[in-house]
Amino acid sequence: MTRPLRLIIFDVDGTLVDSQDDITRAMTRAFEGVGAPVPPREAILGIVGLSLDVAMVRLAPDLDMAIHARMVDGYKAAYMSLRAEAGAAQSSPLYPGARDALETLNATPETLLGVATGKSRRGLDKLLEGHGLMHMFVTQQVADFHPSKPHPAMIEAALAETGVDARDAVMIGDTSYDMDMARAAGVAAIGVSWGYHPVSALAAADVVIDRFADLPRTLDSLWEVAT
Repeated sequence: MTRPLRLIIFDVDGTLVDSQDDITRAMTRAFEGVGAPVPPREAILGIVGLSLDVAMVRLAPDLDMAIHARMVDGYKAAYMSLRAEAGAAQSSPLYPGARDALETLNATPETLLGVATGKSRRGLDKLLEGHGLMHMFVTQQVADFHPSKPHPAMIEAALAETGVDARDAVMIGDTSYDMDMARAAGVAAIGVSWGYHPVSALAAADVVIDRFADLPRTLDSLWEVAT
């Protein structure tokens, strides 16, 4: 019996790449640029995955919209500067096993890969180009064109672009936003334990994995139950 076409959607920061140092440094510059107190590192990492306009409101709810907009611009400028200094691949290295897992999944004819990220189009392009991964992902959903996670728009767009049914798709991410987005879109959810939210925040996941090597058999198990 022929297997159905299946779509595996990855979050980026905290799931495929470890960009926490650049994120925290860029956020520090953004807050310092408007003279606001810099949030704790844990708070900054806690908003990774949200669109920047939403993230700034979460981190500094008492500031007005004009200042939030300046902070968004300051963050983008700082992040681009940091990335230019080190290069995208070095400033946001792949997690151990990520490349092998992507190559293994990409080699399966019935499997399509995608990303759904709070990054901008420009930021994602630089990152994928830096790692030589642009060819891997047939659908790439970014913050420029969608409401912030956990709104399901990114996953819904990925399903529409690929023609894959929700029951044959899965979202893989490190935050509660990813898991809640998957639930809202009606797709399965796999959490990863190495990212920026604690495992306790991934309660909406169908399963949580501790290493990329566990991903292929976890996917097989999920889809075997589904069928």
